[in-house]
Amino acid sequence: MTEKFTGSFTQQDPIPEAGIDAALAVLRHGRLHRYNTTPDEVSETALLEQEFAAYVGAPYCLAVASGGYAMATALRAVGVKPGENVLTNAFTLAPVPGSIASVGAVSVFVGVTEGLTIDLDDLEGKLDQARVLMLSHMRGHLCDMDRLMAMCTAAGVTVIEDCAHTMGAAWNGVPSGRSGAVGCYSTQTYKHVNSGEGGFLVSDDAEIMARAIMLSGSYMLFESHLAAPPIEVFADIKYDTPNISGRMDNLRAAILRPQLADLATQCARWNERYFALEKGLRDTPGLAIVERPEQETIVGSSIQFLLLDWSADNVNDVLARCAARGVDLKWFGTPEPVAFTSRYDSWRFAPSTPMETSDRVLASIVDMRVPLTFSLEDCALIARIIRAEVSAVYQANAGA
Repeated sequence: MTEKFTGSFTQQDPIPEAGIDAALAVLRHGRLHRYNTTPDEVSETALLEQEFAAYVGAPYCLAVASGGYAMATALRAVGVKPGENVLTNAFTLAPVPGSIASVGAVSVFVGVTEGLTIDLDDLEGKLDQARVLMLSHMRGHLCDMDRLMAMCTAAGVTVIEDCAHTMGAAWNGVPSGRSGAVGCYSTQTYKHVNSGEGGFLVSDDAEIMARAIMLSGSYMLFESHLAAPPIEVFADIKYDTPNISGRMDNLRAAILRPQLADLATQCARWNERYFALEKGLRDTPGLAIVERPEQETIVGSSIQFLLLDWSADNVNDVLARCAARGVDLKWFGTPEPVAFTSRYDSWRFAPSTPMETSDRVLASIVDMRVPLTFSLEDCALIARIIRAEVSAVYQANAGA
C-alpha cells in the first residue's frame, strides 16, 4: 500500500490557555489601545516590549503592527530617503523589497549561495552602492555574521536585520537581530510566535529607537514605554518625526506574552522535527541537503532542499507526485509567482538585472513548512514520501 500523509501544512499550535485568558481579560475591560490605561496600569504592549527586549538582550524594543511595518520603520529611523539605494537579498520574500519601496528607496539585490544565505563575495563588490543593507535571514538561514558585520562596518554600511524567520536563532551565540543597528521580527501566524499579524524592532541605538517610537504613533506618550530610551532623547526627535501609525494593540500583546515565555521550548520542538526530516532526506539521489554551519543555532520551522540543475518539468513532476500523497511543497523556481514563492525578478516595483549563479540556486529551491502540529512520526513519513518521489523522477530522467 502507498503511504499518504493526511495532516495539514497550515495548522498551527493553538494559542496557549494563558494567552486566551489574558486576551479575554483585555476584551472584558476594553482597553485595547496600548495607551488606553488606568492610573498606575502598565499596558500589555509595554510589558511585552520589556520581555522581548530581555529575551534578545536589547535595551530597547518596540512592538508594531507587522514585520513589514517594522522593516519600513527601521529604514525611516536610520534615515533612508526616497531614491536612495538599499542593499538586500535576492532570495527573500516580497515584504522585504516591499519595505524598501514603501519609503521610496531602490533595492539593489545581492546574490544567494547554495547555503541559501546572502553571497558575501557578491555583497563585498556592491557595498559601495548603498549605505544601508536590509539583510534577510530568509527561511531561517544565517550567513557568517562575523564576516558580514566586519565588511559592513569597514564600508560604513548600516545593517538592518530581517529576522522574521529567525526569532530564537543565533550565530556564534549572538541572537539573530542583535548584530545590526536594528533587528526586525514578525509575529504573523506562520512565524515563531503567533498573533495573526504583528512585529518588533530592537536596537541599542537610542536615537534610532526614539524615532521608531515616534514614527509608530506614540502621540507624545512615549513615557509609558518600559523598553524605550530616556525621555531626554526625544527632546528634538518628537517634533521632527512624522506619525506613521503602526502600533501593536494590547489584545495581540496579551496573546503573545505567554508564547514568548515558552519560545525556547517551542524552538526545541521545531528542531526535533527539522532534524527528523533532514535525516530522512539525506542521501536521496538528486536531492541536495542545505548544510547548516556549526556556528548557527537554528529554529527549524521550515525546511528547504535543492534539486540543482533539474528541468522545470521534472521539478513540477516531483511536486505533483508529492501533493498526490498529501505533501505540500513550494518551489522558488516557478516562472510565475505562486503564493509566497516570488523571486527578485518577479518584483517589477524593484527593477533588477539577471544574476546567473543566483538564478541557478533559486531555480532549485524546494520549500516546506514544518508546523509543530506534526509529530516526529509524521516527519519520518513525509521524508519517506519525498525521498521516494524525488528518487523515482530522478531515476526515470537520469537527473535531467
